[in-house]
Amino acid sequence: MLQSKKILTSSEIAKKFDISKRTAYRDIKALEASGIPIYTVEGKGYSLVDGFNVPPVMFTEEEANALITAHHIILQNRDKSLVKNHSSAIEKLKTTLKSAGKEKVELLSQRVAYMKNFKRENSSDSLSDIQKAITDLKIIKIDYVNAAGVSSSREIEPQALYHTQENWILIAWCRKRNAFREFRLDRIQKLVVLNQKFDDRSFLLLDYFAELIELAKKHS
Repeated sequence: MLQSKKILTSSEIAKKFDISKRTAYRDIKALEASGIPIYTVEGKGYSLVDGFNVPPVMFTEEEANALITAHHIILQNRDKSLVKNHSSAIEKLKTTLKSAGKEKVELLSQRVAYMKNFKRENSSDSLSDIQKAITDLKIIKIDYVNAAGVSSSREIEPQALYHTQENWILIAWCRKRNAFREFRLDRIQKLVVLNQKFDDRSFLLLDYFAELIELAKKHS
């Protein structure tokens, strides 16, 4: 658990192993006494010294992003054992990442959703680049064709992704419209990730969906 998260709390340890917080404290002390380089983050929890116990298998950022994305699809599966085993595999994946990588994986985990839709899936080839742009806070320039067949070029700040089983949808702040907009990946004709960062908007995917639901209720 210490290797899979940047900061781990005693409450998380107690809940995971069904023990008391006092036992969790003792276990941490025992690990420290055995030579494991754990340090206390005041008021937050425990963390391992970065770089400790570097695992033999290392994933690239794009590979880690692909596995995190697949996890959101697996979570929709009705077989409990598949969900459990894949979740365990994801925890092991996180142990191979350094602190910066852990932060990016956690961010992407919160910014990807998978929604059921049984229509045919359309193709695209930009998901990996967009995922990395989300975690790196990089502006994207796209040539886009809307549902009416009208083409436009615009610069956008990528915020989150969701999948309808028909299309991948990118939620982004459109600098041309000065508002959040959704873009189907299969309608992006050209995509370039610019070497220019944008300020984090602290975007919350669940809040965004909640606002859409409320808006739909008002117009129904």
